[in-house]
Amino acid sequence: MRFENWNELRLKEVIEFNPKERVKKGALLKKVGMDNLNPYQRKIEGYEISKYTSGTKFRNGDTLFARITPCLENGKTAQVSILAEGEIGFGSTEFIVLREKQGYSLNDFIYYLAISPQIREIAIKSMTGTSGRQRAQKDVFENTKIKIPPIEEQKAIAHILSTLDEKIELNNKINKTLEDITQAIFKH
Repeated sequence: MRFENWNELRLKEVIEFNPKERVKKGALLKKVGMDNLNPYQRKIEGYEISKYTSGTKFRNGDTLFARITPCLENGKTAQVSILAEGEIGFGSTEFIVLREKQGYSLNDFIYYLAISPQIREIAIKSMTGTSGRQRAQKDVFENTKIKIPPIEEQKAIAHILSTLDEKIELNNKINKTLEDITQAIFKH
């Protein structure tokens, strides 16, 4: 990997923050609550069907980044994969939604960037508000400058990291199955 071809850019130059989506009030949509995100786990653990009244809106591929304490510090960040083609979902206003900008970034790379210690630390340091209700400031986050690799390198980085995530997920499933078998044998 060659770092000399990485450009230092503001995050808002390569990531769309809280992208605009049109949804009619009262429409039935998949709603993701903060409780549906597990720390440092890419997949969303469920949703409910609810009438849209307000909240952040997102599509498959978008990254949901918790902006409120203690969820941000605990690593609640996930990538949306629960929607059908063209479907829009919504969730808490305590999410910052991150989406790729065509030609500048890829959704998979953005997810891994969002869980990186460098980005998390910037978001945590930007927090303001009363104790127990502090929130990361989107404008500080948007204006942060970091070195961003070209699209082809983003693809390679995201591919390696997602392959590792898939192996970890498979190992966790195997461990759960072995645990269930052990419990069944013990009870028998």
